[in-house]
Order: sequence, then structure tokens, then C-alpha cells
Amino acid sequence: MKNQTVKFLRALCIIYLIADTSAAQTQHNVLPNWALGGFTRITNGNPIISPREKSLFYCPMIRKRIAWESNDTFNPAAVLRGKKVVVLYRSEDKSGEGIGFRTSRIGYARSTDGIGVKRKTKPVMYPREDNQKETDWPGGCEDPRVAVTEDGTYVMFYTAWNRKIARLSVATSRNLKTWTKHGPAFAKAYNGKFQDMFTKSASIVTKLNGDKVIITELGGKYWIYWGEQHVFAATSTNLTDWTPLLDEKGDLKILMSPRKGFFDSSLTECGPPALLTANGILLLYNGKNAGDQNRDSAFTANSYCAGQALFDSNDPTKFLERLEKPFLRPLLPYEKSGQYVNGTVFIEGLVFFEQKWFLYYGCADSKVSVAIYDPKFKSEGDPLP
Repeated sequence: MKNQTVKFLRALCIIYLIADTSAAQTQHNVLPNWALGGFTRITNGNPIISPREKSLFYCPMIRKRIAWESNDTFNPAAVLRGKKVVVLYRSEDKSGEGIGFRTSRIGYARSTDGIGVKRKTKPVMYPREDNQKETDWPGGCEDPRVAVTEDGTYVMFYTAWNRKIARLSVATSRNLKTWTKHGPAFAKAYNGKFQDMFTKSASIVTKLNGDKVIITELGGKYWIYWGEQHVFAATSTNLTDWTPLLDEKGDLKILMSPRKGFFDSSLTECGPPALLTANGILLLYNGKNAGDQNRDSAFTANSYCAGQALFDSNDPTKFLERLEKPFLRPLLPYEKSGQYVNGTVFIEGLVFFEQKWFLYYGCADSKVSVAIYDPKFKSEGDPLP
């Protein structure tokens, strides 16, 4: 009996030792209270949007029917319309080879549960014989972000790409299907100083009003955070004409930049609409890891992971803090294979739906997926490598 007891105690000690060692090896990604998440990928249904050959569309520029979403579908905006989630996603045809050398158009999908979608067979935003054909042809309309005003006007920020200059552009709609293009966001600012500058990726400041996320003003103006390499800001009084903020030298005022040795060591590209919270203005962004000695060696070189940053609501230009580690990173096969083989989770759409946050993102520049955060259950970000 004594020998059995000793054996049992020894076995118990081994179990505890293994458990302690395993716990020590697990790196928990604990998010601060000001951050949103963690987000959990759905297990059934992802990716929710993938390329398909059967969607045919008569292109007014080349004057023939094409399979407009046959090569890639990625980088989605998302917004509520009534009781449905509408996902507006970037699609590419097979007109060229490589990212940026095909024509992009924006497709429309709606969902009653935020997961299963019904797609339109034709795009809702695309190059055509209009007043913006010089800015968005032949590269197309890329990477939308969408938010809505209290009176129901939808505002889209997208990249107009003519394969010469990428321009942050604006469009508006009342139904998310028919859009009015207003042209480059900075065309009128400072006598056109930034008209021909490479600009993209705008996150307009919104707030949660009851159960609706709506565009809000700060100090009598609308605000966007924008930029790919750095985070900048701009303001507007009419939502279509925007004035970038400048520093004392007359250059664009940099609010946040890449960090050497971190997951965002190459780019800090603005993501879905920013959110005014009790802690400040929350900006979700896409961090690109560098491909050289400046990168975070824990993450794949040139991969895109998702971060969060906090700005002062009393002074939207004042950066406060950001996550040390990404809260979402490429983990699954379809997030690490496709058009962008280094791995990408590229966030652009954030919706508050059925008392949960639905985050829509592009996977390896090829497909669209969704992850969900229930505020009733605070959780961790993606596990660390």
C-alpha cells in the first residue's frame, strides 16, 4: 500500500511538472482594457467570400463581358443596412498578372447572420465612362472602407488606381448599390498640393450610438485617420472634401509610424472606421512586418498582422498607445496561401451586429473571412508564435 501511494504521488508530481512546463511555454496575448477583442474566427463558413468564375459583367471600358471576380476577392468593407450586414469587397479579374496589375472592382454581398452571404452577380463600384475614369482606369477601385451618417448616407473611402498614382477617393450612396463618385479626397486642399500624391486607406471616426455605429463629429468637424506607411489625419465639414493636417514645416503631420523590431516595422496602414470610446479614439490598423533586419523575427517577414492604437478624444492628433503584439495574425492555411504568400489578415470592415463585433478581413489577398468578439466575454488575442 505504501509503495502504491509513493508511485501515485510521483505520478502526480510528473503531471504537475508537465502542466507547469506547458503553461510556461504558452505565450498569452492579453489585451489591455482599452482594446477591442479578442476576436474568434468562426469554425464553419470561413472564408465567407471566395473567387468565382460565373459572375459575368459587361465592362464599359473594354466593352465586353468579363469574369470580374474570378481571380481574387479580398479586403472588405462592412456596414449595417436595416437588419442585414452588407459586405463590400474588392475583386480582381484575370486581366493581368500580379497584385495591382489586374482591374479591381467592388462587389456587394449581404447577410442576415453576418456569416452566410448572398452576392450580387455584378459589381457596384467600378471604372466606367464617368468623371473619374482618369483616376481609376485601368487599375480600378480598391480597398473600400464604409461608414454611415445618422441620416442614412453611406460614405465610402477607396483607392482609385490608374496604375500611375493611387489616390484616396470618396463616394456616397443611400442604398450601398448606387454610388456617386466625388473624386480624390484631397483634390481641393491647399490648392491641389496633394492631388497627385500617393494616398490611400482612410478610417473615418465613428461612435456606437445605441446599437448603431455612425459617423460622428469632433469639435465641429469630421475626422479621418489615413495612410499606408504612416498614420496621418484630415478633417472635413461635408464628408467629401478633406483637408490633411500639416506640421509646422507644412508637411503632412505624422501621428504614428512603423516600429523597428515589431510586427508593424514596415507599415502602419489604417483599417476599418475608427471608433470613439470612453478611453479615447480606437484605431484598428494593418501592420506589415519588415523584410530586413528591422523586422520582428517572431513573425514572418513581410506578413500583415492587425494592431490597435489609441488616440486622445480631446485631441485626435495625440497618439496615446498601441498594442505590443498583434491581436489578429495569419494562422490558417487560407490566410497564408493565395495571392500574398507571406500571409495576410487585412482588416477593413467592423460591424456591431446582434450585440457583437464582427470584423471582416482579407486573407492573403485572395479571400474574405470574419472573426467575432462578444463584449460580454473579454478574451485574448491570437496566440503568439
